[in-house]
Amino acid sequence: MSVSLFAHRDYRLLFTAQVAALFGTGLTTVALGLLAYELAGGNAAIVLGTALTLKMVAYVTVAPIAGAYAGRLPRRQFLVALNAVRGAIVLALPFIDQIWQIYVLITLLQIASAAYTPTYQAVLPDILPDERDYTRALSAAQLAATMETLLSPMLAALALSVLSFHWLFVGTGLGFAVSVALVLAARIPNAATGEGAITERLVAGLRLFAATPRLRGLLGLNLVVAAAGSVVMVNTVNYARDMLSGSQSGVAILLAANGLGTMVVALTLPRLLDRRGERPVMLTGAAVLAAGLIAAIALSTATTGDWRWAAALTVWAVIGAGTGLVLTPTGRVLRRSARPEDRPALFAAQFSLSHVAWLVTYPITGWLATTTGFTATWLVLAAIAALGALAALRLWPSNDPTEITHVHELGTVDPAILTDAIRVGPRHYQHTHPYVIDRDHPRWPTLAAA
Repeated sequence: MSVSLFAHRDYRLLFTAQVAALFGTGLTTVALGLLAYELAGGNAAIVLGTALTLKMVAYVTVAPIAGAYAGRLPRRQFLVALNAVRGAIVLALPFIDQIWQIYVLITLLQIASAAYTPTYQAVLPDILPDERDYTRALSAAQLAATMETLLSPMLAALALSVLSFHWLFVGTGLGFAVSVALVLAARIPNAATGEGAITERLVAGLRLFAATPRLRGLLGLNLVVAAAGSVVMVNTVNYARDMLSGSQSGVAILLAANGLGTMVVALTLPRLLDRRGERPVMLTGAAVLAAGLIAAIALSTATTGDWRWAAALTVWAVIGAGTGLVLTPTGRVLRRSARPEDRPALFAAQFSLSHVAWLVTYPITGWLATTTGFTATWLVLAAIAALGALAALRLWPSNDPTEITHVHELGTVDPAILTDAIRVGPRHYQHTHPYVIDRDHPRWPTLAAA
């Protein structure tokens, strides 16, 4: 990671705050799976699938609202309050003894997370205006996210050797407390307020997705990530405990293998993105995820053999690598697809729409795995991933320049944007610039018109 990136004081504080919060979230991921197993046993996949489905409902409904209001709220205070709420909720989790209580607390926790994440993502381009720094910050953000599935599960494995998993929730609370302190110390600029009423801001991000080809392709890639990621998030605890006869620590180690694959990609990707661009890298990630699912299906047919542990670790790591290849460049795609004042709405829309895909795959993974087994479930998920990959390949054109030459008709746009344009007809002017959808550019350009 670039040394100059961490020379930015405010970014350094926010990055460390994100690591602290994700460290706590990672402990919760392990502890929640074990809590579900303790309360539901062989039906843990159903409990986890339902809890994570509720999480996705919160993300899908709350994130667009948060994005719409992101330009109207003091962002530092908002981030601090959300982290404080998340910390208080996770500290209540060790005291529950009913499955319905898991559902209530997880829903409340994820409502706060659904507001926090798109707000944090929209802050980054404002404090890191340099494109290269921002690109490296995206990779660093992906690296921070892998703490949830690598370092924190490894620490959880160590802790579980001497402590009950209930103590992992206490570690989560400490992580959020540290995050609150660091965000308070950072200087976070308030967002540029976009035009229009709140209802218009709510649909602004969706409008950008509908009108921008590369963003439509991103929707397909979201589905691929969700299909493969659901195997890890929902099925790990039952697969490790029931199929591999693993311990609580074994669950954490399998999750850590997934995080390792993502972290390796996050560390090596910035230079590759500078050379190749987002589309080839992200489509390669989709292919890697498909390969991981196929390998998982083959693994699920084996019922005996010590080799299965090594194979499972490899498969989980491959899925992690594919996830990193798709998710790490996503912020770059979003940034070059909107004006600064529209970015909060666009980041919120991506956050929400990506979780629509998880909303589809989580219940499928939880319920099918319990009723029909891993092989049939993962075959369905592989088919879903294939549909998503084909959609991305078709919807995201291979020729996707940032700057596009296009034509405007006089009188249909603000004359101020035509100062650099050349006349190409009685009422038409042509110019070239980085193209995004906005009031003066409501449609993606063709050869004839804007």
